[in-house]
Amino acid sequence: MPTDTDVLIIGAGPVGLFLANECARRGMRFRIIEAQSEQSQHSKALAIFPRTLEVFDMAGLAAPFMEVANRVTWVAVASHERQLARLQFTPEGTPYPYVAMVPQDVTERLLADALKQKGGVIEYDTTCVNLEQQRDSVTVTAESKGQQISISATYVVGCDGAHSIVRHRLNLSFEGGAYDSTYMLADVDTNESLPGDEMQLCPSALGPVAIFPMSATRRRVVAMMASTPSEDAPSLETVRKVLAERAPAGLEARNVRWGSYFRIHHRQVEQMRVGRVFVAGDAAHIHSPFGGQGMNTGLQDAWNLVWKLDLAVRGHGTEQLLDSYAAERRPVIKRVIDLTHFMTTALGAPNKVAQAIRDAVIPVVWHLPPFEHFFVQRLSELGISYSGSPIVDGGGERHFDDSLRGGTGIKSRFLLLAYDRADGEPIAASFPDLVEVRETRHPGLTLVRPDGYVAATAVETIRDVLALQTT
Repeated sequence: MPTDTDVLIIGAGPVGLFLANECARRGMRFRIIEAQSEQSQHSKALAIFPRTLEVFDMAGLAAPFMEVANRVTWVAVASHERQLARLQFTPEGTPYPYVAMVPQDVTERLLADALKQKGGVIEYDTTCVNLEQQRDSVTVTAESKGQQISISATYVVGCDGAHSIVRHRLNLSFEGGAYDSTYMLADVDTNESLPGDEMQLCPSALGPVAIFPMSATRRRVVAMMASTPSEDAPSLETVRKVLAERAPAGLEARNVRWGSYFRIHHRQVEQMRVGRVFVAGDAAHIHSPFGGQGMNTGLQDAWNLVWKLDLAVRGHGTEQLLDSYAAERRPVIKRVIDLTHFMTTALGAPNKVAQAIRDAVIPVVWHLPPFEHFFVQRLSELGISYSGSPIVDGGGERHFDDSLRGGTGIKSRFLLLAYDRADGEPIAASFPDLVEVRETRHPGLTLVRPDGYVAATAVETIRDVLALQTT
């Protein structure tokens, strides 16, 4: 039966907006609805890591982010009394060897502007009420500006945040737990006592603090509160007290631009797909803000999913391909939750013995090359791979080169990289419209997926891997 759209995206935060941009870039029919009347005016998520910047580059979106980003190349662990360690954050093998600090309201504006340029429209004041799956479609009932509407879609993706209506309608369990403490988030104007290209992780018996430089004189402060606040939002006095007790000496808060108190959880869904409905971003996983991984993980959910939906809509994607979304993303999400949980608990250890051990170990461990490599690869997300995926033969490692950049380098086809084009042509001929042969200086054949990850390198398995996920 015909549908109103190929993909209905519920939620126009960063993840939903990026997914909509990718649907538009691939020429898919899509609609994106948002319960709010406009985009967020608050900075919220901030850090964009190197792999996400590469993804934006492949999607043709990186340039405007580079124009507004504050670039961070150092990570320091510093208590109020002394600096415990300082590590240079300059990962190799990427054109983006830094963390780009871009407030979420700016990220949403840039993605919304890019979507508008592609002809996309965001349907505000439109709330998903219910969804019902049929064999070949999903019918979504929504309320739009006081009127009830019905939308028929081939696929639906819930990008509607931590309180996701889509997740609730699918009855998906949200496994995990909550941290006991309340957290403070504040964007503040400061003096220039700290470098503008360095973020600080501050362990303390009163609770950890993370300080992210938005510019030389503006910083994001995230702190575990020692007691439940009596005020609705952080005051300048409260922020100054937290910084005076726990931040590196000399940092002064001069004005609070925006702030809030919140509780944090570490949770993820057991399933990311139910039939023709998927969940992504905070609808599928939430975790501690220490490490700044949340938005990045959600954006890469969308990047992993969209090419699979594209092939499925065009009649080329198998059920195994769609199932691989959860099979690939859930292990990545678990590693993010484990890392951020470890950072949160280690930096806020209340036990004096644990604090002493931590403060003694950090200066030693942080300068060991294996730890530096592990930390940078994990935080940058360049180390993400899909080894063990049901649609990958081999390590499933990231592949990125100049030919993939700019929005036209990689889109809806697998790339078969061949030293001799003649070696790849027979395989491409067996999968018309799905495989493009490109010459490379490296020997042998490498099959690269439309998301820039290696699907196979063994000549004898490339055909099998393609046959498993495409029809």
